[in-house]
Amino acid sequence: MKIRVERDTLADAVAWAARTLPTRPPLPVLACLVLTASESGLTLSSFDYEVSSRVEIGADLDEAGVALVPGRLLADIARALPGAPVTLQTDGTRLLITCGRASFRLPTLPVEDYPTLPAMPTSSGTVEGAAFATAVAQVAIAAGRDDTLPTLTGIRMELEGSTVTLAATDRYRLAVREFTWQSSSASLSTQVLVPARTLADTAKSLATVDEVVIALASGGAGEGLIGFEGAGRRTTTRLLDGEFPKYRSLLPSESSAVATVETAALVETVKRVALVAERNTPIRLAFEGSEVTVRAGAGDDAQADEAVECTLDGDPIDIAFNPSYLLDGLTAAAAASTRFSFTQATRPAVLTGVGEDGTTPDYRYLLMPVRLTG
Repeated sequence: MKIRVERDTLADAVAWAARTLPTRPPLPVLACLVLTASESGLTLSSFDYEVSSRVEIGADLDEAGVALVPGRLLADIARALPGAPVTLQTDGTRLLITCGRASFRLPTLPVEDYPTLPAMPTSSGTVEGAAFATAVAQVAIAAGRDDTLPTLTGIRMELEGSTVTLAATDRYRLAVREFTWQSSSASLSTQVLVPARTLADTAKSLATVDEVVIALASGGAGEGLIGFEGAGRRTTTRLLDGEFPKYRSLLPSESSAVATVETAALVETVKRVALVAERNTPIRLAFEGSEVTVRAGAGDDAQADEAVECTLDGDPIDIAFNPSYLLDGLTAAAAASTRFSFTQATRPAVLTGVGEDGTTPDYRYLLMPVRLTG
C-alpha cells in the first residue's frame, strides 16, 4: 500500500473514525483502524461488534492495499504532523508515515483477524444535518447513564411517515422532540431504540452535512441495525432491546398555571442562586404575580434568593427542582423565553421554548419536582 493525502484531510478523517474505538477493547485488533487504499481514495474503518464507523477521503494512489494500525496512536500522530502532504506506505509489518521531514513507523496487525464490518442498511429517508444534530442534542440530555437500566440509556426514535419523534428519559426528566424529514415511504411506521451516546455523537459529527441518510435494517427491531451516512462518513450501531416507558401518558393534557420567563435571565439567576445549594440540594421557584423568586439554602446554611420578571396565568405555585436538570432543560429549549406549564407543586412541570412570534417549537422537557420539606 502506498498513498498520498493532505494532512488536514487525513487528521480529520482519522479523528472521526477513531472516535468510536473502545476504551478497553476485549481484543487488541478492536483498538485498530483499517486503512484501505484503492482507486476511489483512502477508506478508514473501525468496528467493535456494536458500533462501526467508515469514512472515505480523496487521495493519490500509488499502490492499493490494506493495513491495520493502532487507531488512537494514529489519530495523535495525524493531529501532530506538520502542514504538508502525508505519504502512507506499508513496509512488511510496519506502516511508514512520512510528512515533510517527519516520519513514523507503526506496527501493523494481521488484517484477517479483524471482524467484517456490517453492511449499511437500506435508506429509510434523509434529514438536514444541522436540524438532526439539534434535535438529538435536545433529547440526549435526558437519557439515562446507568448501564444497569440499558433501556433508559437509549433514545426512542419513532418514524411515522414524514415525522420523526425522539424521546429519552432517566426517570427524573423526559425530553421529547419532533421534526420532519424526507421519508422514502409515506407508509413508513416503526419504532427503534438507539444507544443515546452513539446517536448524540454521530448526529454532532454530521451537523455540517447538508443531507444525512437514516437507514434501518428490515424490521428495525431486536438485533437490527440503524445506520447514518453523510459526506462520505458512515456509522452503524446495533439497536437496544427492551420496552421503552409509555412516555406519552406522562405528558399532562392540561395545566392549572402557565408562566413565561426570559430564558437568559432565568439561567443566570439559577446559576447564581445554585452556588449556595449543597450537593443534591434543590432550588425553589416561587411563581407569584409578575415575578418568580429563586431560592436556595435553609437554616444555618448559606442562603440566596433572586427575583426574575415573568408572566403568570393561573394560581401561584411554589416548586423545587434539581438545578442541573433545570439548567439542562432551559439550555436545550434554545429560545428567548421559556414557558412552564404546571398542574401541582408535586407533579411534573413541562418546559417549552417560546419563539419571538409566540409559537412553541416541537420540543417538550418534562421535569420531576423535588419534594419540599418544612
